[in-house]
Amino acid sequence: MGILSGNPKNEPLHEGEVFGVWSYIATNNGLISLYQAFINHVGDRDLGSMLEDAVKAMKEENQEASELLKANGIAIPPALPDRPIATADEIPVGARITDPEISAILSVNAAQGLVGCSMIIGQAIREDIGMMFGKFHSNKVQFGAKLLRMNKEKAWLIPPPLNVSPVAAH
Repeated sequence: MGILSGNPKNEPLHEGEVFGVWSYIATNNGLISLYQAFINHVGDRDLGSMLEDAVKAMKEENQEASELLKANGIAIPPALPDRPIATADEIPVGARITDPEISAILSVNAAQGLVGCSMIIGQAIREDIGMMFGKFHSNKVQFGAKLLRMNKEKAWLIPPPLNVSPVAAH
């Protein structure tokens, strides 16, 4: 039996796993702060709920990923302080970020999160890390589908040019 056999939690992390997990937490920390600011700007209830769900999910992911790093003697990235709560009415109209802008940013970040999870899964040799990020990935797929549905319903989705075949002449 080699060093990488048996219980994965007893296996050492390689540098790619450490950097991937650490960077994932650091990215989530920045997005949590950004989404908390967006919550202050948002006017649409559904979008506000999506932002709150995203913040909650990222905090849960960070907790799980931080436990992994701590168990392996690795310091976690510092978190930013929670943003104070405000209402959109307190923000001048010219300074407010609009709901469609917020939704577009949230959508791009959701897609980037899928890529980030996939990268960590692909480089992991510890099964527990691959499974953890597989779960995060699956949750992001579900979140992205819900977000896409909302964007379509609210007409916030800006599709790329559509490939529509010309109708054949009769």
